[in-house]
Amino acid sequence: MKVTSFDGPVTNEELDSFSNYVATLQPAKDNVGNQWAQGHSGEETKAMGLVYQISGQQPVLDNMLRYCDAVLSERNDIVPKPVGQHKIWTGDIAPVWPNDPSTKVIITGGEQGDPVGHLASCANLILQNKALYNRAVTIGDKNHYGKTYLERAKTYVTQADKAMSGHILSRLLDLSNGNKMYFAKDSPYKGGQAVPWNQQMMFNYAFQNLVAAHTILGDNPALVSKYKSIMTANLKWFFTGGGSTIKKSKKGNPIYVWDYAMDQKNVEDSNHASLDINGFYRAFADGNWAITAEQMKPFANVLIDVMTLGKGKYSGTTDGQCASGNGICTDYIRSGFLLVSEFRPDQYRAMMGADLKEGGTIGKVDLFSRFLWVKHRRASAKH
Repeated sequence: MKVTSFDGPVTNEELDSFSNYVATLQPAKDNVGNQWAQGHSGEETKAMGLVYQISGQQPVLDNMLRYCDAVLSERNDIVPKPVGQHKIWTGDIAPVWPNDPSTKVIITGGEQGDPVGHLASCANLILQNKALYNRAVTIGDKNHYGKTYLERAKTYVTQADKAMSGHILSRLLDLSNGNKMYFAKDSPYKGGQAVPWNQQMMFNYAFQNLVAAHTILGDNPALVSKYKSIMTANLKWFFTGGGSTIKKSKKGNPIYVWDYAMDQKNVEDSNHASLDINGFYRAFADGNWAITAEQMKPFANVLIDVMTLGKGKYSGTTDGQCASGNGICTDYIRSGFLLVSEFRPDQYRAMMGADLKEGGTIGKVDLFSRFLWVKHRRASAKH
């Protein structure tokens, strides 16, 4: 994919290079290793959604639908053995995407939110363009999910809701404390604990797009209200409910200090922080979740004032340290952080230059799509 320039409108060269690149990609055949969450197929689906919003290029949407058809067809209750038909920890063949079906007890966690979010995102993008509704889907309908774009979108919404009602809301999450996300007490994965922020963003990806899709369809106001109240409560939990603390950096700028999860006292690492920030930014950019640019700017300040160590190095934790695993220091900026360059335009070129080169190429769709998004926002003066 070609980076024409950092400034100015997104170019046709950049958009075409993305479209041509994603056409060569193949969706994962299952969710083993979280392929449909933070794995390649998950990132590729999200990247296509971002770039389609910029370009409106039909091939990009159609490739995204190719991925959404795949992820739906791989759901545990739909796909035959050996990929599916597994009894999970709840004792049923639930509508989920197991990330390791080889274990004695098949667990589920936040990764269940992303596949639902992909389906809802595909539906939402279709539903925003009425000109598509009665057209036959370009890639065909081998899975019988709907011959027209509107039919396909409705299938995605219906099946996303089924995953929500059939496992996530009925068994996996405990929302009894003011809609705040905790895992069910009997869950073998983090039972009774607060859902880590990065995993909340996976669920929010689904809630946000389902709210948008159902609102356009006008088919279930009660469900819209339910989804919206859950996501709103958890956004509030972070920003004003003690999930984060605002402090001043050594440069005097406001920064957030936050942990991996609400009830775990270990400072957030850069890998999960990238996922956190991507989710919060998605809600900000949507414009319907009462998140302001002022609330987003401290995330950018964390990267610039605390995590930038100099000489092309970046800390592995949000307090400027180098740890192990997800907290190792890097010589690149994790892609979720690129989005908040919008709130520090003085650092935009430096942030993009850490991973990208003007006139150069890159093969990482998450980085490239988020670069294009910020470049587009800057050129459109939407911030």
